[in-house]
Amino acid sequence: MSVKIEVIDIEVPKDTNVIIGQAHFIKTTEDIYEALITGVPSIKFGLAFCEASGDRLVRVEGNDNELKELATKTALKIGAGHVFVVYLKNAWPINVLNALKNVSEVVTLYCATANPVQALIVETNQGRGLIGIVDGFKPVGVETDDKVKARRKFLRQIGYKL
Repeated sequence: MSVKIEVIDIEVPKDTNVIIGQAHFIKTTEDIYEALITGVPSIKFGLAFCEASGDRLVRVEGNDNELKELATKTALKIGAGHVFVVYLKNAWPINVLNALKNVSEVVTLYCATANPVQALIVETNQGRGLIGIVDGFKPVGVETDDKVKARRKFLRQIGYKL
């Protein structure tokens, strides 16, 4: 048996975040839809889920056609069983991650980011699997006292800390 590893660049448009995870059942699309829309009613999103058996289709939901198309394109590009891709606007991943973690079909979340992303895909004679994510870039140092103060100030400015 041969094994091939591929690196796939994931498109993340400006002012958009992507969440990539893995789930296990056909009702995943409806349950993730409900988790997202009830978590942040003003959210705009597109969701695509790769079935791993049966019809083996990419199932698509969402409330924004552009984001649905982008999620579909990305899911097809990844092409790994039970992987889902969510693109979102008008919300941050932090607003919906706990809701996604509580969806009973969700097995794992690989990333939630606006950074450049690469998916690491393994392919065998059976199919494809997502083995990891490269999210952003490697660190260039350790934060200084000034950077700590700036980080804490920023979090308070945007309302995430008191």
